[in-house]
Amino acid sequence: MNVILLEKISNLGDLGDEVSVKPGFARNFLLPQGKAVTADEENRTVFEGRRAELEAVANEKLAEANLRAEKLIDKELTISVKSGEEGKLYGSVGTQNIADALSADGVQIERSEIRMPEGVIRVLGEYEIAVQLHTDVSVQIKVNVIPE
Repeated sequence: MNVILLEKISNLGDLGDEVSVKPGFARNFLLPQGKAVTADEENRTVFEGRRAELEAVANEKLAEANLRAEKLIDKELTISVKSGEEGKLYGSVGTQNIADALSADGVQIERSEIRMPEGVIRVLGEYEIAVQLHTDVSVQIKVNVIPE
């Protein structure tokens, strides 16, 4: 199924690109969230008329993400959790814990913006965690997990 992207989507394309995706991905994700429209003649002409408006919105989102990234540069979080003698945690530290700690520190971050490709933290130590604020803006923060 061919769709026209209304915003930049990582691993798929940029604003205005006409890409071929599986019908389920388009029907269940791209179209309902307003990230794309079906690629037919009517939508192509409507898109070309709205291109400047969509590019302005995309630039505004990018500028906002850059401002938020400046607050996170060189950010260090300390999270204290219960742990055993060998440094293993009773439980784990995940994206929600990190988002809550950042919110308590005065930075508003959504849980979905935190990237932990190796999974949750289960051992005490210092970790580098990626925060993806926009498809083009990513910041590394340090998370220290210490015993309570």
